[in-house]
Amino acid sequence: MASIIFSPKDIFEQEFKTSMRGYDKKEVDEFLDDIIKDYDNYISQIQELRAENEKLKQQLAVKPKVAPTPAFSTAQPVAEPTRMAQSATNIDILKRISRLEKEVFGKQIAEQ
Repeated sequence: MASIIFSPKDIFEQEFKTSMRGYDKKEVDEFLDDIIKDYDNYISQIQELRAENEKLKQQLAVKPKVAPTPAFSTAQPVAEPTRMAQSATNIDILKRISRLEKEVFGKQIAEQ
């Protein structure tokens, strides 16, 4: 990882030589002030991220290691529960039809 060469204080304290055709000192100072603000923001973000990184590492160290669950379970096919529900429904329908036949055609069935 590359190290930071300048701190916000270094940028603030930097002095430049002036020449006859130099830059506008006020404009340079305003620009350097903006750079200092950016550096301060970057440094605070880096510190926050490092703290979060350490916190996450500690959480991983505390959690017990669990084997990952497979994406697909081979214990029972997906279609099996619907097949069971259909067969239960079919059995119920057959029982109801049988009861209706006994009610409607009961006398005729008993006579035969």
